[in-house]
Amino acid sequence: MNTFGRIFKISIFGESHGKSVGVTIDGCPPGIDLRENDFLDDLARRKSGAKGTTPRKEKDLPEIISGVFNDKSTGAPITILFKNENIRSKDYSQLKNLPRPGHADFVAFKKYKGFSDYRGGGHFSARLTLALVAAGVVAKKITEPIIIHANILEVGGNKDVIKAVDIALEKQESIGGIVDCTATNIPLGLGEPFFDSVESVISHLVFSIPAIKAIEFGAGFLAAKMHGSEHNDEIIDESGKTKTNNAGGINGGITNGNDIYFKVAVKPTSSISLAQQTINLQTGKPEKLEIKGRHDACIALRVPVILEAVTAIALADFMLVK
Repeated sequence: MNTFGRIFKISIFGESHGKSVGVTIDGCPPGIDLRENDFLDDLARRKSGAKGTTPRKEKDLPEIISGVFNDKSTGAPITILFKNENIRSKDYSQLKNLPRPGHADFVAFKKYKGFSDYRGGGHFSARLTLALVAAGVVAKKITEPIIIHANILEVGGNKDVIKAVDIALEKQESIGGIVDCTATNIPLGLGEPFFDSVESVISHLVFSIPAIKAIEFGAGFLAAKMHGSEHNDEIIDESGKTKTNNAGGINGGITNGNDIYFKVAVKPTSSISLAQQTINLQTGKPEKLEIKGRHDACIALRVPVILEAVTAIALADFMLVK
């Protein structure tokens, strides 16, 4: 399914090389200030252009086609559309029968019985994160005064991002990275125990971002090496403020009043120039694949604003439920 949320619901649509991509947001309260210019800063942060990102450049101009009147949300579903213009579908003609190792090409072909759009990854493309960022802009307005900020910690195992990207490009390789995210001014009491815990809902959305392979909250995997006296966050006042934040701002699935903090691991982009072995879906025989086209050498460079967006979407839904 392509829909998420209980009250603040988003539905994303489109393909990488189709006519457009976009999002429909249902459940947005009426009276929210919303103009197309409000989207431009976050959309610009997601754009390509920096070294290590895809050469494909799109205008990414949002067109609000419903749910907003006189620059205010009406309470009706909001649909935001982005046209695809810089399309070179011929670059992907070979992928119809030669799925990229590490990519969704193979499972898409099998699950959708050969009818899926393979151009640029189709509906599996990171192009669809444009819709997530747009929904995140609306969600950030609903969740004020919460502030969400994500930051690249390292790429390719190196904290020197520029150096790591240069090495990857020289080798015709791709690299992954680690990105963290902090949300401040969090109200106490958001979330539910077990199935709608804050961790599970944020994680659900985080894994909608292509290339995310792991997430950890607070101390994360380091908690397995700690004693209880080290990991427990001592409470210092009745607001719930703690000396440390090993829990990542969440206890029992519910926000405890401290900052929400988590990190994600982004895998290397599947599309690389080096020859790799795959299977020819038409002949059933192994075949070498050399990928052409325009791809990110390090997709992690574009993840921070997307991570902020999905966090805002999750928190908007929690706040409207509460």
